[in-house]
Amino acid sequence: KLNARLINHAREQQIFRIDHYLGKETVQNIMMFRFSNAVFEQLWNREAIEHVQITVSENIGVGDRGGYFEEAGTLRDMVQNHLLQILSLVGMEPPVSLEAEAIRSEKVKLLQSIRPLTPEDVAQQVVRAQYFAGNVGGNVRVGYRQEDKVDSKSNVETYVAMKLFVDNWRWSGVPFYLRTGKNLPLRASEVRVQFRPTPNVLFAKQADLQPNALTLRLQPNEGIFLRFNGKVPGNSMEIRPVRMYFGYDTEFGAYTPEAYERLLLEAMEGDATLFIRRDEVETAWQIVDDIRAGWSDTPLSNRE
Repeated sequence: KLNARLINHAREQQIFRIDHYLGKETVQNIMMFRFSNAVFEQLWNREAIEHVQITVSENIGVGDRGGYFEEAGTLRDMVQNHLLQILSLVGMEPPVSLEAEAIRSEKVKLLQSIRPLTPEDVAQQVVRAQYFAGNVGGNVRVGYRQEDKVDSKSNVETYVAMKLFVDNWRWSGVPFYLRTGKNLPLRASEVRVQFRPTPNVLFAKQADLQPNALTLRLQPNEGIFLRFNGKVPGNSMEIRPVRMYFGYDTEFGAYTPEAYERLLLEAMEGDATLFIRRDEVETAWQIVDDIRAGWSDTPLSNRE
C-alpha cells in the first residue's frame, strides 16, 4: 500500500529506500570480492560449498526501544531488511554491468529464488526465542518482558534463526542459515561460507580435520578470514586448522565513511545502487510474511 501510494507522487527512479547495512563498506565489498577474484568465484556454487551462515548478533538488549520492538520484533526489524540484503549479495548472479538497475535486478532474482515456506516448513526450519534475565559478559541483564514499555506477557521474538534454500542452478541444495538476536554473548556481523570436506581417505585418523571456511567479518574488526588445514611442524603427520587474515584497518588504514554518510551522498547524486527497489522490498516482505503466517498465534516459550 505504501509503495502504491508513493508511486502516485514520484517515479520509482526518484524513490530511495534506505537500508543502512548497504552503506557499510564491508557489505559493499561482498560483490567486489566475489566478482573480481577468480580463485573464489569459481568455487562460489553448490559443487564446492556445503552451506552458508549469515549472523548478526548483538550483545545488548532493546534498551529504550521497547515500545518500537513490541510492534516490530526481530523478524521484521532485522531479517526482512539487513539479513536478506546480505543474502542477496552473497548469492546473486554476476550483473551485466555495475549500473544500479543491473545490480538490483540480480538481487531481486535471488530473493525470488528463495523457496517459499509453508507453515509446516516454518515449524521445521525457523526458530524464535526471547531473552530472559541473566548474565551477559559479567553484566546482569533484565529479561525482555521486564524492559521498559514491553508487555509483561509479550510474545515478541528477540532471536530468530532459520534455514532457507535458494532454488536456482548455482545454489540448489545448499542451505543458507540466517540468525540474529539481542543480548547474545558476542557482538558480530559476519558471513561464513563453509566448503565441502575432502574425501575421508588420506586423513581418516585425524579426528579434528575441519573443512575449509571463508569468513567475511562485516563488523567489528572488519576483515576476511580463510581457514585451511596445515601440517604441524615435527615428525608427526598432525594437521591443524590455521587462518589467513586480511584486516581493513591494517591494509588500508583510511577513514571509512559512516553508512548514512555514504547513502545520503548517493541519494543526492541520484545513484540508486545502494537502495532497494520496489519489487525487491516486496519480495523480501513476502518471505517474512510467510514466516509470520506459519507462527500464527503460537505462544513463545520463555524461561523465567
